[in-house]
Amino acid sequence: MNFALILFVLLLVSGAIWAADAFVLRKRRPANAKDPWWVEYGASFFPVILVVFVLRSFLVEPFKIPSGSMIPTLQVGDFILVNKFTYGIRLPVLNRKIIDINNPQRGDVMVFRYPEDPSLDYIKRVVGVPGDSIAYQNKKLTINGQPVPSTRTDDYLHAERLYYSRQFIEKLDSTEHRTLNDEDAPPYVQGPAQFANRQDCSYNAQGVICKVPPGQYFVMGDNRDNSRDSRYWGFVPDQNIVGKAFFIWLNFSDLKRIGSFR
Repeated sequence: MNFALILFVLLLVSGAIWAADAFVLRKRRPANAKDPWWVEYGASFFPVILVVFVLRSFLVEPFKIPSGSMIPTLQVGDFILVNKFTYGIRLPVLNRKIIDINNPQRGDVMVFRYPEDPSLDYIKRVVGVPGDSIAYQNKKLTINGQPVPSTRTDDYLHAERLYYSRQFIEKLDSTEHRTLNDEDAPPYVQGPAQFANRQDCSYNAQGVICKVPPGQYFVMGDNRDNSRDSRYWGFVPDQNIVGKAFFIWLNFSDLKRIGSFR
């Protein structure tokens, strides 16, 4: 469901009713006549829909974490806020950038439209920017020939399934975050898709090596062995970017997580 499109249509309809009433219909009604129900509802909803549309299109958008691919940074059920203008101002619905501000940086947690089905929003961490050479071999990440600093820390307990993953503190440029991998999971990528620019990636028994094309980004989940990401379905085009995640504002099962995003 394209919520942005639905909201835009509602805005047009309610705005047309409000404008018709304000500039034409109101002048034709007797002074004490009651507004028709469709005018009353349409005109009253217009300012509310307008505010929601502007906030959601240009400032912030709420997003719910649907899967465990970003554990331990983000948990299933986290409600987060996404900054819509960090990476530039885009036209609503069309998602076409009209004002360039910043580009995604390595380490950013980014929301984007899934390249294989743009009706779905995905969230992953930016690992490679245009021009980068990315290698994920034997569960070790290398960027432009330089190993990404990673320090082993306490194992992570998945409380819902009662098993442990190896946990690391990884540093992508200035961003420090935690990642997980499972010791018994194989390092190779199983069944990668035939995605656009597939020729820029090579696969072997140790993992994957990719050269990030211009205007594209390589993303990965922090829960490395439980994330379908750029290793499987390819790069994220700039036109698919929604925004940068920056804040957890609610989690019904764990209120302590509010504001804990890092």
